Amino acid sequence: MGAHSPETVQGLKKIPLMNPVMDIEMQQAALEALQNEKFVLGPSVYKFEEEFAKYCGTRNAISTGSGTAALQIAIQALGVKVNDVVLTTPFSFFATSNAAIHAGARPEFADVEETGFNLSPKRAGEKMTQETRAILPVHLYGHPCEMDEFVDLAEDKQVSLIEDACQAHGAEYNGKRVGSFGDAGCFSFYPSKNMTVGGDGGMIVTNDDEVAEVARSLRDCGRETKYTMSRIGFTSRLNSVNAAIGRVQLRKLPEWNEARRRAAAAYCRELDGVEGIALPPDRFGTTPVYHLFVIRSKSRDQIASALTLKGVETGIHYPVPIHMQTPYRTMYGYSEGAFPHSERLAREVLSLPIYPGITEQDIHHISSVLKEAIVVS
Repeated sequence: MGAHSPETVQGLKKIPLMNPVMDIEMQQAALEALQNEKFVLGPSVYKFEEEFAKYCGTRNAISTGSGTAALQIAIQALGVKVNDVVLTTPFSFFATSNAAIHAGARPEFADVEETGFNLSPKRAGEKMTQETRAILPVHLYGHPCEMDEFVDLAEDKQVSLIEDACQAHGAEYNGKRVGSFGDAGCFSFYPSKNMTVGGDGGMIVTNDDEVAEVARSLRDCGRETKYTMSRIGFTSRLNSVNAAIGRVQLRKLPEWNEARRRAAAAYCRELDGVEGIALPPDRFGTTPVYHLFVIRSKSRDQIASALTLKGVETGIHYPVPIHMQTPYRTMYGYSEGAFPHSERLAREVLSLPIYPGITEQDIHHISSVLKEAIVVS
């Protein structure tokens, strides 16, 4: 079984939003690990970590049970204590800030950029206080943040810099892969991501050997040796079968990312100049990997409905900013208007189908329906 075959809706070809791959090579790797390795932290796990660190350009990679766990463990491994502040964006999947809470910290937010999707370095700097111990920018949708500015800000304020690269495997900023700029970078291998492990999984990358040692202990119950522990840890280990699949996917990731960039370029050719929509930012010095291809429009809901009728799946990432989620309103007293740029994005963003196997004909069809919907609305 490879990528899922297109289905039809009322005689129309159904175009999915995403299309994870699980081919024969991956299945064989999984079976070999299942038959020949211990189920948890087998040789495939350590090989996967070594290969992922090399891919990112870091000295260390530490696998975890999920991307959320990677963020939580990275925060704790960097010495963030209970009630310290982790500053991040309100426009992300809520696992980003939840991880800070799980680590015992208090998440606080700064708004996104005027013209992009990511945390604004300027606004982040304005929001920092003496309680801020870490900055957590998110490379949302696979678009790199302005990392030079975040590195300078973290150094100036003497706080930790943790990259949420859970949607950005292989994205580059000024020729350097994301995840390698901060004190730690965190990735997710959830099945919707640009590469997966056939289930949940995560990875922390870091050049700090001490942080890596603490993270390895924390993900494995806080162990120092088999039956002694040096800290209160978690059970967040990666299964060997998952790692074996991840190793194969990592080898394919560069060609998959290139295919995503070609698809994004095709969308941009089709939709350039269409009134009523804004295309993703195209910034000099950045190489996105288009985990999602996200447009903006005040006619978002009409466009989505029109595409659905034609068999095209869309998504909204994300319809409710984190600060407007019920637990954050309750715990921290946030209300509408606190972060207007993030709230505007939540009303306007629409994710269009993108994956390595999408064809130019699919993109032309999607774009034609979209343009008709814009005219009608």
